[in-house]
Amino acid sequence: MTDLFDADVPVHYGYINVLADEDDQADLMDTRAGQLNGLVGAAVPGQLSLVTGLHTGDVPLVVRWHDAEPAVGADWEDVVEVSFEPPGPDLLVAAFEDSFALRLPVVRSLRARLSASGMDAGHDADTTPDDGTSPDRYLLELWPAAPAADAVVRQTSDIAAYWHREARKSAGPNAAKG
Repeated sequence: MTDLFDADVPVHYGYINVLADEDDQADLMDTRAGQLNGLVGAAVPGQLSLVTGLHTGDVPLVVRWHDAEPAVGADWEDVVEVSFEPPGPDLLVAAFEDSFALRLPVVRSLRARLSASGMDAGHDADTTPDDGTSPDRYLLELWPAAPAADAVVRQTSDIAAYWHREARKSAGPNAAKG
């Protein structure tokens, strides 16, 4: 296990992207189109779009590399998984106007698991509380794996349930345009 990134990310509009080029950020709903989960969009090739409970402020995020599938932590309230094909080893953790370098040790088909806690509290707070501590926190785990369907592993928060419903309403990438 290796931590590739561990910092507070300044979010605006409640999202964080993992991608190669900030200028290529896809629309939030397009990244979730046709998925079961609404917390990590992976429908647009080469990028992940993560939703946070907090709308604006600093949110703790750890991106962790594993050589094999890790166990799901019992202390995480919401957990989802997606397949991810990174476009290269050098990526960015990007949110609104800020971005941070992220380097993958291996470029191949990956599984990405987002674990979250405190999403409802973050959503209710809207912005970082006066004490400067975000009520929500996130762990993005990556490991080599064959492509597989996205999954909701655990869902306890109301805001995660909302985003899952929204993703399921979105047409998949092969849907006919009318």
